[in-house]
Amino acid sequence: MRKHEILAKPTRPLKVDRSKNVAALLEKMRGVSFQGRNLGTAYQVWRRMLKDRVMIMMGMSGAMVPAGMRRLVVYLIKSRLIDCLVSTGANFFHDLHETIGRFHFQCSPAIDDVALQKNLIDRMYDTLADEEEFREEDAFVGRFAGSLGASRPYTTREFLNLLGKALSKRAREDGILTAAYKANIPLYCPAVGDSSIGIGIAEHRYLGKNQFTFDVIGDVLETARLAGESPASGVVYFGGGTPKNFVQQSEVTAAFMRQAHSGHKYALQVVTDAPHWGGLSGCTFEEAQSWGKIAHDASMVTVHCDSTIAMPILVTALSEDAALIRNRKKPLFEMGRELKFKFPR
Repeated sequence: MRKHEILAKPTRPLKVDRSKNVAALLEKMRGVSFQGRNLGTAYQVWRRMLKDRVMIMMGMSGAMVPAGMRRLVVYLIKSRLIDCLVSTGANFFHDLHETIGRFHFQCSPAIDDVALQKNLIDRMYDTLADEEEFREEDAFVGRFAGSLGASRPYTTREFLNLLGKALSKRAREDGILTAAYKANIPLYCPAVGDSSIGIGIAEHRYLGKNQFTFDVIGDVLETARLAGESPASGVVYFGGGTPKNFVQQSEVTAAFMRQAHSGHKYALQVVTDAPHWGGLSGCTFEEAQSWGKIAHDASMVTVHCDSTIAMPILVTALSEDAALIRNRKKPLFEMGRELKFKFPR
């Protein structure tokens, strides 16, 4: 390429326009550099997904609910800006905690942790929770699992759907679990044992009150069907960890089911991890293409940013386009022991 061809697209200095909204700001941010440009591109990739006939699968890790992101995720579910959520047991447990009217609290990260432990207070960086309340909720989850019986294992999707139904009777306001139950969209928790949900069920079993078990392989097969039996699939990640890989591998699993679409068609991630440590949390979408997880011609972008910064901006911008949300051709789900779904014509 010649010099004038290389230097063909100048940056456009951002200026304040008080008459514009968040969406307009993100549109303009595509003209700047670094992570500002990537955030603007992420907004466009998500919009493209919403205009297409796509199964949108979201992965979310980290303490996002204690950090104040719960209502944003509820909005994503109710407005069907996503079709499936894979998250940690911790996020679903913290969601239960807030749904029944309890709180997480702000603090300084320099607080005395020994004093916290003596007062049965748990810390997540600059956020606190009451351990005594958590123990009550552990017991609630254990009793709920026991009420399902031990005649068969349950997928985490079926378990979380039924938990959302039970929780809706106690809810002070809709949370992630209750909103997903009411909107009829699937939730998955591939590392459910690594959380207070697992602790609550384990404690109940230790006391001899349940023999409940999970069918996590059933989750693997279901998510492969979500990717493989849809016209196309797109992924949105806030953070990495198990949720990210679990969604990523759905296309790999679909391949041996002979249902693959050669990788996810759309992909955006908001991460703080770097790829050069070799971990999945920071891996690039280009690396994922080598596994067949992401399509060769995918619309994709990585934003290196704290999710508590990027999520409010992206979700607010998407909320401003009512027509886009209203006209979306979203998949319709039928819950039960077997998950069924279809796309409108």
